[in-house]
Amino acid sequence: MDQTTLIIAGVAVLAAICIAAVGFAIVGSGQEVKANKRIARVARGPVGGAVEKKRDDEGKDNAGPRRRQVQETLKEIEARQKAEKERLTIRLRLERAGLGITPRTFYIASGFMSVLTAVAILLFGLPVAAVVLGGFVGGFGLPRWVVNFLTKRRQAAFTEEFANSLDVIVRGVKAGLPINDCLQMIAKEAPEPVRGEFADLVEGQAVGVTIEQGLQRVYERMPLPEVSFFMIVLAIQQKTGGNLSEALGNLAKVLRERKKMRAKIQAMSQEAKASAGIIGSLPPGVMLLIYVTTPEYMNLLFVTTAGNMIIAGGVMWMGLGILVMKKMINFNF
Repeated sequence: MDQTTLIIAGVAVLAAICIAAVGFAIVGSGQEVKANKRIARVARGPVGGAVEKKRDDEGKDNAGPRRRQVQETLKEIEARQKAEKERLTIRLRLERAGLGITPRTFYIASGFMSVLTAVAILLFGLPVAAVVLGGFVGGFGLPRWVVNFLTKRRQAAFTEEFANSLDVIVRGVKAGLPINDCLQMIAKEAPEPVRGEFADLVEGQAVGVTIEQGLQRVYERMPLPEVSFFMIVLAIQQKTGGNLSEALGNLAKVLRERKKMRAKIQAMSQEAKASAGIIGSLPPGVMLLIYVTTPEYMNLLFVTTAGNMIIAGGVMWMGLGILVMKKMINFNF
């Protein structure tokens, strides 16, 4: 038996031992927990065990309907949110971005951008493939990138002020005001985009839309966890009762803690973002400098087939690298 076979066999034996140890630890811990429960049950005795079981059954009987109602409410809300995610249209995208244009206008603007980009690339004397690719990017990719950028900026502004709006509702409810008056106060005095969203909610209530349906519409335009939390709290409070001011106060505290966590994550990842920006901008920056200083040296990349393939490969790999770096420095919580 040679040395390589011995090494492989030794590694296999060590791996088997490690797996057996982990399995023994898991099984042993489970048996230990069961043994402790049995010892405690014996120590309580039959009377104590029966009394405790009776208390548990009474607690379950009292909390059962409320728990089932809360679970059913959560399932309904999750089902509606999942259905809204599946039917995402361009009109809804424009509403989320805060753009007051129709899909027809958006498609016309996209076509104009496509033609403009293709003509600009054609004037530089690039091949037809580059013209077609540039027209596709200018007509399909660039407008949707702008819409996504505006949507994220609007959602960030909404999240920034949403906790303050909840505090207005909490103070109003504690002062004895109905929740509709608190919503009207937010619709008049809160900054945008919170004011616009709550104004639509108040207008919907004026024509007979329930507050749950109105909040569902707000969540369609603002698909944020904060709005989902607010909608769940109000839906559960309306169906099961409870202290609304305390629940919304706790929710406002949770939202502020999430905001602090988000700011902390951004501060801690700023160095990585700066490094990613520098690394991502170096190749095109160096290429531009070489083209400015010695254009004949770089012309081979534009006038030959091999050069075009090199450019395409470089752009593809740079795009993959940027996406990987973006995935590494973005944190979702």
